[in-house]
Amino acid sequence: MTMVTKMVMVMVLVFMAASTGVKWVGAQVHHVVGGDRGWDSSFDVASWSSGRIFRVGDKICFPYSAAQESIVEVKSKDEYESCDVGNPIRMHTVGLDGIELDGEGIRYFMSGKPESCKKGLKLHVELMPLQSPEFPQETLSESDNSDWSIAAAPTTPSPSVQLYGNFLLSSFGLLLCTCMAI
Repeated sequence: MTMVTKMVMVMVLVFMAASTGVKWVGAQVHHVVGGDRGWDSSFDVASWSSGRIFRVGDKICFPYSAAQESIVEVKSKDEYESCDVGNPIRMHTVGLDGIELDGEGIRYFMSGKPESCKKGLKLHVELMPLQSPEFPQETLSESDNSDWSIAAAPTTPSPSVQLYGNFLLSSFGLLLCTCMAI
């Protein structure tokens, strides 16, 4: 191989590695519902979800005992509020269900047990676009006498996403070194 060919290959591989790493080491957030405690009837869903921002592309995980619980996703606010599990969109019964949050809008998750749902074991998630829109100035003005504030989205990707991106970059680096040795 000529020196010019090697340089072109190196530049292409570096560009591919950089663009691939940027794509996968992004803003995707993995939300573990309930944190260390998981999804159970003693869990305060409202406190956990307060202030969290869910974006399209994020993933939400429900850790629970599959022998004792299940997760039901319903279509409407009425089904959600009444804890009606009779016509679910999806049922999750594995025990560590990871659900991709795709498409903007509201999604409704609740316990598969109506009695647990009625005790508050349910979660509605409003999905925001990947990049938050600019808020009009009057929305944030002091004149509207509101007591709410806008929380910033988490900026650190999960360790598994970082490892995957690092793995890809390392793999391309190894490939680059191999090409240089040829």
